[in-house]
Order: sequence, then structure tokens, then C-alpha cells
Amino acid sequence: MLIAHSIPELRAALVGRRPAFVPTMGNLHEGHLSLVHQARPLGDTTVVSIFVNRLQFLPHEDFDSYPRTWDADCAKLQAAGCDVLFAPRENDLYPEPQTFKVHPDPQLADLLEGQFRPGFFIGVATVVMKLFSCVFGASGGGTAVFGRKDYQQLMVIRQMVRQFALPIDVVAGDTSRAPDGLALSSRNGYLSLQERAEAVALSQALQQLSDRWAAAHAAGTLQAANLEHQALDQLRARGWLPDYLTVRRRADLQPATALDAPGTLVALGAARLGATRLIDNREF
Repeated sequence: MLIAHSIPELRAALVGRRPAFVPTMGNLHEGHLSLVHQARPLGDTTVVSIFVNRLQFLPHEDFDSYPRTWDADCAKLQAAGCDVLFAPRENDLYPEPQTFKVHPDPQLADLLEGQFRPGFFIGVATVVMKLFSCVFGASGGGTAVFGRKDYQQLMVIRQMVRQFALPIDVVAGDTSRAPDGLALSSRNGYLSLQERAEAVALSQALQQLSDRWAAAHAAGTLQAANLEHQALDQLRARGWLPDYLTVRRRADLQPATALDAPGTLVALGAARLGATRLIDNREF
């Protein structure tokens, strides 16, 4: 596995290649590795990036303490068949202040995660656009794989690629889960043993919300706001601090109504358990 730290190193390694790319912030787990395995047959060179992007962290968030596990990450990527690891230092990717930024469509990016983390998707879209330029600049295009766990992020990236006519196929990878149903996340490592046992309640709450929504829709008794308030109250009763539990249309993440049928919907949630904020979603 080649490790490239600078953009010229990376581009030199990818001349004449068609990359399949998986961007990450490191601290890799089986969810990341499943995306690497999914990417491998989609190009002739598998590229993974590790970069903790300061632009997508709010001032009070965990940029400095975000887990960095370089040696373990390298070993996992080598075993997963990664061909090129792009691990830029901050001054490699941002040699000067990044004053040009990508501002996603507010109708998509300023709700849900964007409402509770203002500016988050500007930081995400900007770094992904820059990583795309680094990875695909020498090849003219390829494939990028993103996980469905970050559902809204996936939609923002797809819209960005479409509107800028980037020669990149964005492929979605399924959410990887622990045996009890907890979505794998780098931030799960912050959880205490007691919190880890409780953490699965978020995915269970989303499953219950989607089941109740579908049943009420079928019975013609749908009151979406009541169902969402009920889900929020039940999670709060378990000691969580939820930001949102909601049912949205998959097409645009706007609130679902009685006109929207199951099969086109997604239940999304974000909540804080102790000091750890977790997100998850369930399509239905």
C-alpha cells in the first residue's frame, strides 16, 4: 500500500488510473472497511483518505480530541486491500486559509444536521470537493463510496456532484451494525460500558417510529407530529437528549405526509447519550 501525504505524490501515483475512492477521518472500524471492500471492484485503484477536517467541526465540538489511530488504521487498510492511502497534513490540504467554500443548497443542508450543527455541510462539501480534485484530478473521473449511515451527507454529496457535473459516480454503502443493531461509528468509542449497552435504543426508537408511522398510514390515522413527539419523549425518558427523531421523504428530506407511502421514506435521528452524540437512520 502506497502512502501519499502530499497532493503531488497522490496525483503522480494515480496517473492513468481510474480510482475508487473512500474518504474517511480515520479511527477506522468495520463500517469503513466494508466501504473499502465495496469500492475495490469499482475501479482499478482503491484509494482511501484519512483527514480530520477542521472545517466541519463547530468551536465546541471534538476536533482536538477526535480519535486518531494511525498505526491501526494503516494495518486495517493494508489487510482490506487498499492500494493508496492519502493522508494529507492540514497544511498539505489547506496551505492557505480556505476562503473559497462550497455552500450546499440550504433546503437540503440547513435542516436536521445542518440545523443543529450550523455550517457543518459547508465544511463537508468543501473538503469533499477538494479531496475529489486531489484524487480524480489525474484520472478525469471514477467512483466514490459513501455510507448511508450519514444519510444527509450522502444526499448533499450526490447533489453537489450532479450540479457541478463532476465525472464521479457516487455509490452508497449500507450501514454496518453491531450484532445488537447499533450503527458502527467512530464516536462509539467515547461510550462507557453502560452507555454502550444503552446506545442501541436510538436505532430501536427509529425502528419503532417507522413501524408506527407505516401502521398509522395504512389505517388512515396518521398524525406524524404526534408520532415524532412520542418517540422523542420515550428517548428522553431513558436519559437521552435527542435533537430530532423524524420521518422524511428520501427524495429531498422534507417532512413526510399522508401522501407519502412507505417505501419512499426514511426515519432519521440524532441524540446525545452522556457526552456522545450519535446519529442513525432507517429506510422504510
